[in-house]
Amino acid sequence: MALLTVRNLSVKFQTAGGALRAVDGVDVSVDKGEILAVVGESGSGKSVAMLAVMGLLPWTAEITADEMTFDGIDLKTIDAKRRRKIIGKDISMIFQEPMSSLNPCFTVGMQIREALRQHTDLSKAERQDRALELFKQVGIPDPERRLRAFPHQLSGGMNQRVMIAMAIACRPRLLIADEPTTALDVTIQAQILDLLTSLQEDTGMALILITHDMGVVAETAHRVSVQYAGQRVENQPVGALFETPHHPYTAALLAALPERATERRLPTIPGVVPGLHDRPEGCLFSPRCRFADHRCRSVPPSEQPATLGAARCHYPLSAPVREDAL
Repeated sequence: MALLTVRNLSVKFQTAGGALRAVDGVDVSVDKGEILAVVGESGSGKSVAMLAVMGLLPWTAEITADEMTFDGIDLKTIDAKRRRKIIGKDISMIFQEPMSSLNPCFTVGMQIREALRQHTDLSKAERQDRALELFKQVGIPDPERRLRAFPHQLSGGMNQRVMIAMAIACRPRLLIADEPTTALDVTIQAQILDLLTSLQEDTGMALILITHDMGVVAETAHRVSVQYAGQRVENQPVGALFETPHHPYTAALLAALPERATERRLPTIPGVVPGLHDRPEGCLFSPRCRFADHRCRSVPPSEQPATLGAARCHYPLSAPVREDAL
């Protein structure tokens, strides 16, 4: 049985212009010890779907799902008290912007100790020792001094390590990392990714990595879920996805990788992701897809079998597509 199972998740926000569907019928599953990468452009609903699982969306969000379970526990029906015992302990999340996620009024050490106070029975001295252990584990030098620092006194990369330490403080079984390397320089990005993968291997936890960087996906993930305009459009093991993408959007993403480019100018995907008022009747990718026909533009596609990457496409690709064909 999968550790986390989400079926047909949808999230709507009511706006002045109407209902904005940020997530549209998304399925997510991750097994114990698995690294799942969720990829897609900004605005594809990656973060919103995971925040819905965490129960961290505002009251204005309308969340529906056929199933949302964690290790057999129904996350849709549990009360707030039981949810607080799971979220932050068994399921934890590294947020995208550490400077806006950490409280600027308290030291980073106090914030880690507070998480331990809420979810463990450790004494005050034991919480301090655990905080020091965590800072050493995530590679923060001079941990005794850094525990007394405020977020603004640390660099972006150091604050990201603090966020990771806080997320793994209670030894979660599932860690969700929301673009953990955004706004960091390349050297620090590599260090953070190495840290996350080594922690995953050491603890056996499941890891959901939200990213738009296909290079990161190739290096770290076991399986890849591709999202577009709030929908999951493909789901494959990482090797199969890079070798034989089945959805035209996935193929176009891979073709835009610099290492795959055959021309001096990188291939691009024309157009933009559909918004609130311009969502097509049929396939959401049809206005940008060179393979689209009348059926694509008028009839929403259903998911293909797993052998075709569960691609949400009327005409899934069955062989690698050349970069010059996109």
